[in-house]
Amino acid sequence: VQLQASGGGLVQAGDSLRLSCAASGRTFSNYHMGWFRQAPGKEPEFVAAIQRRGYGSGTRVADSVKGRFAISRDNAKSTVYLQMNSLKPEDTAVYLCAVTQIVWAYVDDARRYTHWGQGTLVTVSS
Repeated sequence: VQLQASGGGLVQAGDSLRLSCAASGRTFSNYHMGWFRQAPGKEPEFVAAIQRRGYGSGTRVADSVKGRFAISRDNAKSTVYLQMNSLKPEDTAVYLCAVTQIVWAYVDDARRYTHWGQGTLVTVSS
């Protein structure tokens, strides 16, 4: 499956952005979808994930962004979204989308994801 992330940019603290990740090549609805972020010199950090079809479309969001970020998916468009509100400078990173078919308990583990998009840069100025 191929993934294409978009929607990043330069914003000020307190602003909002919506990231998109379009998938192609495989049946999108068969995969849990995840968003991770990676700052320079750091490992990918889990941000959010959403269940695949048949699981109930439940979501998981990292504590660091809970209440500010939300993940959603449109299986008809093979696209997953990350709505980011009340952005902070510490949210600055390259945001990556990825897919996995691992059991839901492990969706916050980047090592469990099999396919990754190229990432989109989000820069939040203070």
